[in-house]
Amino acid sequence: MKGLFILLLAQLCSASLVPEREKDPEYWRRQAQETLRNALRLQRLNQNVAKNLILFLGDGMGVSTVTAARILKGQLQHGQGEESLLEMDKFPFVALAKTYNTNAQVPDSAGTATAYLCGVKANEGTLGVSAGVTRDRCNTTKGQEVTSILHWAKEAGKAVGIVTTTRVTHATPSAAYAHSANRDWYSDAEMPPDALEGGCKDIARQLVENIPEIEVILGGGRKYMYPKNVSDVEYPHEEKHRGTRLDGRNLVQAWREAKPRGKVAEYVWHRRGLLALNLSRVDFLLGDEIPIPSGMWNPARQEEGRAGILPRLLSNLPGSSGGRIDHGHHEGKAKQALHEAVELDRAIGLSTRLTSTQDTLSVVTADHSHVFTFGGYTPRGNPIFGLAPMQSDVDRKPFTSILYGNGPGYKIVAGERENVSAVDFAHADYQAQSAVPLRQETHGGEDVAVFARGPMAHLLHGVHEQNYIPHAMAYAACIGSNRGHCNAAASPTTPLLLPFLGLLLLLLC
Repeated sequence: MKGLFILLLAQLCSASLVPEREKDPEYWRRQAQETLRNALRLQRLNQNVAKNLILFLGDGMGVSTVTAARILKGQLQHGQGEESLLEMDKFPFVALAKTYNTNAQVPDSAGTATAYLCGVKANEGTLGVSAGVTRDRCNTTKGQEVTSILHWAKEAGKAVGIVTTTRVTHATPSAAYAHSANRDWYSDAEMPPDALEGGCKDIARQLVENIPEIEVILGGGRKYMYPKNVSDVEYPHEEKHRGTRLDGRNLVQAWREAKPRGKVAEYVWHRRGLLALNLSRVDFLLGDEIPIPSGMWNPARQEEGRAGILPRLLSNLPGSSGGRIDHGHHEGKAKQALHEAVELDRAIGLSTRLTSTQDTLSVVTADHSHVFTFGGYTPRGNPIFGLAPMQSDVDRKPFTSILYGNGPGYKIVAGERENVSAVDFAHADYQAQSAVPLRQETHGGEDVAVFARGPMAHLLHGVHEQNYIPHAMAYAACIGSNRGHCNAAASPTTPLLLPFLGLLLLLLC
């Protein structure tokens, strides 16, 4: 009798989770018919020339991360979550991209960045070079360099830019400008003697020298741009922030000196300086280590500062990436990864409000996935960071809905799996349980989603190799090698490229 009562109670609770409108079959029929009407409108293909290109890249933002971020977004807005829509969900064209590297089934961020920025698949750990380059082998690089869509746009006379929440020398953004046999050669201090003797350049140096007229560069990693042991402007007493360069060069100064006479080049290293700029009077902008608030993962935090500068940035410049999704997942900290994905989506929403589908092609994708999942037969509206409504039928312990296939969350207490009900699993730094112990969680190997809206967005459809993405975008903008379909009348004169690596950029690497 007790068991029957519990069953009935469970059924009643389950029924209460269903919104009243969803109990009416007509609700679902009307929704389907509206979707059908919208789909039929897409038969009138937008074949305009794209004046602007915006690539939003959520580093590590696999499909499971997109779904969980959608639920989180809805729950932050006091909904159940599942019915919510991300801004990227509203893009009319969706494809899948195969992310493998030429020598790796499960890819890294360097080989994938070479694919979706340079249009060529490459080996794991290499940047802006073909698969003819062996990682760490400087002497295999010469003649194997491949150029990026940022380079193609700049050759066509367009304004270009990179915005990221990671180091601008990180693998995800750096394939836009660098050619390197090793993604970790941030400055010459990280390079082996044979690579230096072989004439290979570090990534920070290539940022300044390879494409000197990138209009906007916003990211971190300034220590790789200053001579060894030079104190940091913001953290003068912290050794880990001191300059690393062995060649004695100040690359920020070199960046300024490389600009044409009469052009205004501004370097800012704090948020206050960025907000104070009159961007209409700035020709080149280098923003370094612009701080993200320490309360990054607090859903209640206010973003007036970012909201104020973003419209001005997006109306003047290019480029964005969301790199900290990846960081959160690698640490097994799902809360950090998912809040970062929601932040990236906010930037996407702002961008869509500031641009027109008539002249702007926007693409949202990821470089790779992670071994992140959520399940456990959770009921509708279950807190995305909450417990599954069941215990393991093996060890009789509860478990969180979110789990990882491997990573630092693997814990054995007294010879058994940790009892998560005894810990604060909703904490921002909680590391979700994993099946295999690793200091860092790994990438996943499955396809990632590609969302597109604007001119020629229909070219992104079905299942593609990842390196197809920049070719489709270049075709839409009449840059690069595919220009036979363009004519002088249709071609814009001053388009804008925003490679989003990842977020105004909440880039997540």
